[in-house]
Amino acid sequence: MPHLILALAALRDHADLVRRRARDDAGYTTETIVVTALLAILALTTVGIITAKVLGKAHSIDLG
Repeated sequence: MPHLILALAALRDHADLVRRRARDDAGYTTETIVVTALLAILALTTVGIITAKVLGKAHSIDLG
C-alpha cells in the first residue's frame, strides 16, 4: 500500500508540473503576439507621420 501512495503522489506532482509548463508557454506566446502587434502599429503610425511631413514639405516648395 505505501508504494501505491508514493506512486500516486509522484504522478500527481508530475501532472502539476506538466500543467504549469503548458500554462507558462501559452502565456509567453500570447504576450509575444501582443507585443509584436503593438510594435507593428507603432511602426505604421511612425511611417505615416513621417510621410505626411515629407509630402507637406515637398508640396510647399516653390518651383516657380
